[in-house]
Amino acid sequence: MTTNASGTMLDKTFDPAAIEARWYAHWEDNGLFRPERPDAAPFTIVNPPPNVTGSLHIGHALDNTLQDIVIRYERMRGKDALWVVGTDHAGIATQMVVERQLEERQDKRTNYTRDEFVDKVWDWKHESGGTITRQLRRLGCSMDWSREQFTMDPHFTKAVVKVFVDLYRQGLVYRDKRLVNWDPKLKTAISDLEVETREMQGKFWHFRYPLADGVTLPGGADHIVVATTRPETMLADMALAVHPDDERYRAVIGKHVKLPITGRLIPVVADEHADPELGSGAVKITPGHDFNDFDVGKRAGIAPADMLNMLDAEARVVQTSDQLVPAELVGLDRFEARKRVVAMMDELGLLGEIEDRVIQTPFGDRGGVVIEPWLTDQWYANAGELAKAPLAAVRDGSIEIVPKTWEKTFFNWMENIQPWCVSRQLWWGHRIPAAYGPSWDGEYLWFDFADNTQNPVFVGEDDEAILAQAREYYGDRFAEIELTEGMAEIEKQTVDALNNQGAPEKIWLRRDDSVLDTWFSSALWPFATLGWPDDTALLEKHYPNDLLISGFDILFFWDARMAMQGLHFMKEVPWKRLYLHGLVRAADGQKMSKSKGNVVDPLGLIDQYGADALRFFMAAMESQGRDVKMDERRVEGYRNFATKLWNAARFCQSNDIGASSTIAAPPATHAVNKWIVGEVVETLAELDRAMADLRFDAAANTIYHFVWDRFCDWYLELIKGQVDDETRAVAGWVLDQILVMLHPFMPFVTEELWSALGDRAGYPLITAKWPEPGAKVDQGAKSQIGWLIDAVSRIRSTRVELNIAPSIQLNAWFTANDDFGDLTFSMVERSLKRLARLDKAYRPLSGQFGRPNHPPVPDGAKAVFPLIGGDIEIPLEGVIDIEAEKARLSKAMQTSQKERDSLARRLENPRFVEKAKPEAVEKARADHEHHAAEARRLEAALARLG
Repeated sequence: MTTNASGTMLDKTFDPAAIEARWYAHWEDNGLFRPERPDAAPFTIVNPPPNVTGSLHIGHALDNTLQDIVIRYERMRGKDALWVVGTDHAGIATQMVVERQLEERQDKRTNYTRDEFVDKVWDWKHESGGTITRQLRRLGCSMDWSREQFTMDPHFTKAVVKVFVDLYRQGLVYRDKRLVNWDPKLKTAISDLEVETREMQGKFWHFRYPLADGVTLPGGADHIVVATTRPETMLADMALAVHPDDERYRAVIGKHVKLPITGRLIPVVADEHADPELGSGAVKITPGHDFNDFDVGKRAGIAPADMLNMLDAEARVVQTSDQLVPAELVGLDRFEARKRVVAMMDELGLLGEIEDRVIQTPFGDRGGVVIEPWLTDQWYANAGELAKAPLAAVRDGSIEIVPKTWEKTFFNWMENIQPWCVSRQLWWGHRIPAAYGPSWDGEYLWFDFADNTQNPVFVGEDDEAILAQAREYYGDRFAEIELTEGMAEIEKQTVDALNNQGAPEKIWLRRDDSVLDTWFSSALWPFATLGWPDDTALLEKHYPNDLLISGFDILFFWDARMAMQGLHFMKEVPWKRLYLHGLVRAADGQKMSKSKGNVVDPLGLIDQYGADALRFFMAAMESQGRDVKMDERRVEGYRNFATKLWNAARFCQSNDIGASSTIAAPPATHAVNKWIVGEVVETLAELDRAMADLRFDAAANTIYHFVWDRFCDWYLELIKGQVDDETRAVAGWVLDQILVMLHPFMPFVTEELWSALGDRAGYPLITAKWPEPGAKVDQGAKSQIGWLIDAVSRIRSTRVELNIAPSIQLNAWFTANDDFGDLTFSMVERSLKRLARLDKAYRPLSGQFGRPNHPPVPDGAKAVFPLIGGDIEIPLEGVIDIEAEKARLSKAMQTSQKERDSLARRLENPRFVEKAKPEAVEKARADHEHHAAEARRLEAALARLG
């Protein structure tokens, strides 16, 4: 067997920057990310589309590294591997970016028409929206860029509109008046998942609400005490709730209190929401501005259309429909109004205790201001109905969630899911394909301004479909029906109709101003990216996808919603497996944030250590169910790993070892060659098992230890000075297998070495065949080389533990209990003496390989340790100062024992474990384990000295 060594001589120094850009361009320019394989079995993944405004952060690096490992692995296994790539239009984030640019020029969005502003967003997208896709290339992501997607592309918009219209016609999308999380800065509704709860220092104000009509409580009190963290909301209070079993208030249920400041009479209602053990047991109810109060109000019979609203879209006080808010408060910001309401209650003598409290306060994750519960007309999806199919799919195994521990969380959330608010008050995004008109009874037109959900709505795929529905509703009474923006024309015609001036000749339909939630469109990603709703060959072959990899933090943002839409519209699961990885945290375990100054830039790590090193770190640290702790030293360590492989390849080149000409293992007769072939076989099997189980850490560590430990540290050492033709063939083949198995993790350095070791321009590593050794493990060779490695390792460890200089050659006596030991010793003696730096290696008489004339083991101190089949004894008299070495080891052991015991006492203290920061507790445990292990090691070393 020969090797093809006609490659390029490698530089002495491994320089990642010199090879990464060159190889990525080669792969992309030659279409190697999705080679033409029409008859191959499909394998499909879709990337969680990053925001078009985004840049690569460390979470992206983890997420996309794991996906790239899988797609490169499956591509090498011969699959038609498709990795769908694209970006999300990111409604809120993108609109914010463009509006900020306008503000820098003393301009603003409202100076333009909607269409003019959207054009400016498109201009920004074309000029600046490709940052993150360029950065994904630097990471080495082998995505199919020829089919790059964008959620606002025409074909994708067609899919989004169809889904909305179909769901509306099926009754699964509807208009409703409900409370939403309102961002006063962005002036749009946001979802619960886009709200960040922060602990803020606040107040708990106690107010006295006077009972009306001379009513008193048992005991004579003429008022009820309520407490609130948001005093301004009392301007829209509509009830006072008490628990139905609370004896203190049972007599006043159904009576009224007279609300201070506004003078509004509000009823006392019985509701279990009021906790008798909390405060006074009475709760003010503001159904238009609090989620719990909204439900209490509905139970009390207050219709959403009748609930009072006291704030505008910017969270400034407005007049309520009953006109009872004092004029001096109208127009105030909510927090200014809070101060004024407290002052007014104090002036009225109705302000009681003021408590300092830490308040759990909701903030918008984009706008960065306090979120206001606000009663608006919005579009909702019936998430409860849509969730049924995904729940069944996970239960019956059609969707496998990895790790399985996430299933409980998935079930809990999906079984209790709330209606999904799918509308957003933005200009950038998929505009809701709906329009509103006045109600028509055949004689008069009217418009319900209080509750827009009561007005006729027309939903269609385009303007023509909307107008056709309107003509059917209004009949032929009206000469013209026209779509318009805003409310002006509708208000005019409504006033005319209410003034009995008859029905006008023309009907104006107001287009819906809102766009769809970004997550609504991205929920279609697994099938709309493949051409749906058109019946494409790509869709037929690659849906359902095989795997989705995502962070657990978007399980309900995105993953669950893809499952809903995929099962509803495709009648199949969107993907067969869902892998949820953790977060990348700072080295101390804290969550990364700009405010803490602990954010790590992955591009900086790539600049310093190379993409391969960062990728390998991500894989090696990704353990199912655990977060990844950032550790730059380990990234540097994996850069050193790539350098070690580079140097091993240079050693092979210097010994005329090059590319193999066979996929199957070459014939081998030498024990060391038979052993290394068997190691490849076992490593491959272990690697395949890890990849099948999505154990990225196990897969990375498997190939790492094979390359570093078995191949570089042992095999290359064992063959030094005895490289014959057989060994060249085997070594070249093994190095090829390493490059193939390592390629999914470290694509750049492996492709560079693959090309340098042989002339195979037409057979790049990225599309090479996954290993098929066609060989078995030779147990005899495995035992022999295993014995040698064990013996050399123990002797080397003894040298280190006892400070024996490498230049000192030792003598060693090997005992044997059976012929296995004799045979092994005889075959590996030369390598043993060279690698362990032994002058003499004596074998006592045992079996047919015994040596009768060896000298006896000298008396005195010696190092003794067991091996398979016998022991090793190394005399130490004259080699080291025994007493000095005992003293050194004893002192070091006592130091470690002291640290071990001190840390044990700290960890046994419940106060430390419960109150210390988690990272401090974890460090104490790690330090305890280190000192305990060190104490054991030193104790064993002392024992060897006698």
